[in-house]
Amino acid sequence: MDATTLGSVLALVGVLSGAVVAFVGKRSENAITGYSSLTDNLQEERDRLDRQVTERDARLAELASLRAVDQAEIARLRALIIQLGGTP
Repeated sequence: MDATTLGSVLALVGVLSGAVVAFVGKRSENAITGYSSLTDNLQEERDRLDRQVTERDARLAELASLRAVDQAEIARLRALIIQLGGTP
């Protein structure tokens, strides 16, 4: 093998290894971008679900308060019925 052929082979190996590195690098970049996108989507979904849970908790607290008021009214009316001589 003369020097020109050896130089050509080495240049070919360099070009091929550069292409492989670029290919692997691009795949890694795509994977990282996809992972970041997935992470962002999961965080947005988690935040949305947290808001829903907070809203439901507030609604449950409101309903519990209304139930307590209703129970107190029922107890007052039962006492009034008993006081008037009826049976609840």
